Amino acid sequence: MWDNAPLLRNITNALFAFSVFAALYGAVYYVVHLPGLFPLHSVRLNTAPQQVGASGVLQAIRNEVQGNFFTVDIERLRQSLEKLPWVRGVSIRREFPHRLAVQLEEHQVLARWNNNALVNRQGEVFVAESKQALPGFIGQASDSNEIAQRYAQFSQQLASLNLRVAQLALSPRHAWQMRLSNGMVLELGCEDMQQRLARFVAGYPHIEAHGAEGRVKHVDLRYRNGFAIRQTVEDRKQRAEG
Repeated sequence: MWDNAPLLRNITNALFAFSVFAALYGAVYYVVHLPGLFPLHSVRLNTAPQQVGASGVLQAIRNEVQGNFFTVDIERLRQSLEKLPWVRGVSIRREFPHRLAVQLEEHQVLARWNNNALVNRQGEVFVAESKQALPGFIGQASDSNEIAQRYAQFSQQLASLNLRVAQLALSPRHAWQMRLSNGMVLELGCEDMQQRLARFVAGYPHIEAHGAEGRVKHVDLRYRNGFAIRQTVEDRKQRAEG
């Protein structure tokens, strides 16, 4: 090997090229890490947050934005911002030479979840506070997306009756129960839920026509060709006394 001149020249050239590259890398690394070079002057929010507290955003930025334009840990800042209530996602980019641009994606609330959390329009559960009047979803942790989808379907079916879904529950046995804005509770069961609700929508005008709309407490739709209704206790007493 030592008497192979072409091979020795190739090895020498490779070592020289590696040394030059290492020296350049070291120089660049040293320069970009100088604290006074390319300091960050500002962090810009692309859109003003509607639900996320400004104080929480400011505190996260103050805690995590360290170093200069090149050395600031963007991933750490993103993770810190994503821990804030109402934040669904964060994207951050550098704007040369002195600024970071931050885009916050906020949760769009759809309903309350098991009375201790919220659900967004993507069917994701998140923890935050809201004073809005919202429908309630009840179910297992893995059911939130399915319940959100069914809520949209059922709401569309009920729109013609001017009724809203006040609560939608999915049991561990996958049986659906719905409470409407007028207080009625509908039992939809485990299958053919949309067809059963369509049958209720078609029959609802007959309930109104007989003046029973305000007295019906419970509607069981788990029948093949019809449904059963249960009236309030007060109404049954009046009928018995009559």
